[in-house]
Amino acid sequence: MTQQPTRICILGGGFGGLYTALKLSQLPWDPAHLPEITLVDQHDRFLFAPLLYELLTGELETWEIAPPFTELLANTNIRFHQAAVSAIDIPAKQVHLEDATNLDYDYLVLALGGDTPMDLVPGVADYAISFRTLTDAYHLEEKLRLLEQSDLEKIRVAIVGGGYSGVELACKLAERLGDRGRLRIIEVAEQILRNSPEFNRETATKALSDRGVWLDLETKVESVTADSITLEYKGKVDTLPVDIVLWTVGTKVAEVVQILPLKHNLRGQLVVTPTLQVVDHPELFALGDLAESQDAEGQKVPGTAQAAVQQADYASWNIWASITDRPLLPFRYSPLGEMMTLGTNNATLSGLGIKLDGLPAHLARRLAYLYRMPTLDHQIKVGINWITQPIRELLLSL
Repeated sequence: MTQQPTRICILGGGFGGLYTALKLSQLPWDPAHLPEITLVDQHDRFLFAPLLYELLTGELETWEIAPPFTELLANTNIRFHQAAVSAIDIPAKQVHLEDATNLDYDYLVLALGGDTPMDLVPGVADYAISFRTLTDAYHLEEKLRLLEQSDLEKIRVAIVGGGYSGVELACKLAERLGDRGRLRIIEVAEQILRNSPEFNRETATKALSDRGVWLDLETKVESVTADSITLEYKGKVDTLPVDIVLWTVGTKVAEVVQILPLKHNLRGQLVVTPTLQVVDHPELFALGDLAESQDAEGQKVPGTAQAAVQQADYASWNIWASITDRPLLPFRYSPLGEMMTLGTNNATLSGLGIKLDGLPAHLARRLAYLYRMPTLDHQIKVGINWITQPIRELLLSL
């Protein structure tokens, strides 16, 4: 009787999940150990999230930053299943999907990412817009289009959160709206980008100032309505008129993960070993936003795209090593620096002894992200499009 192949189920098609699947498919499997790899995601497209902002200014198109999973996996042995996860049965080693499909596994990779918590302040869930998915971007695009077509003299946008997402959104929207835009960033701390390198923070602060973006620091949001936002600053409460509220604060772990009978931290994240295995469950691997991870050197791993990509390398290797009776490798995180877009053809970059801003940083950021695209085929398609775009624009202007 033929032995059942090892079944590897990967939940979540973001940087952690998709890149783990792709790396697994490329490892040197002996035919006797060749596994069945199933990737599950509720969406039909992978999203290169750091480039989502470029949709708002028309610099990039959806196909460039969000290729379909079927296209990315076309030349692999990875099976893709589009569905949301409804439950995970750890003792039975089975995943239940909302389309009534049940998937058995021998190894499970939990890479479902996180969601933006929209229940922290009254009115946010009803009236604010998060910015994490393609759906969010489309929602914001439609709202902007309607406002731009209206007879409003000014379009007022409040962006809650002075982290990377808030700053990048503010710069892009300020350029898109031009003189009609009235933008403000609302941040509870005493400065924006408080965990960023000083060079990036100073460059971003100048970019926001140049674009007329107001900073409300040490300010809390009390409530949001359809056309207003109420703020509290040092005991003083003020209500301001607003047309769009963008909520970029926080990350929460999906409930389907929070309820698992596994070791969690206070934020609901799964606690993993340096080999990225869930504590007491060597058949479970967790990475990305839903995992509390410390690497082999004891440094805390941040919930960033670059960290998830690096974790994918180790998770795939360690699953392969587990199946083929090889030693597992403890994860070693290598910080490669931080990059932010600060408008069209403008960015900031700090890391590995390099500090860039303006057009050089923009080009370096684009090249770095092109290199990080999930497959060579997609890299080539996007790269050719980026190279030829200026020529096409010149021809159209003649």
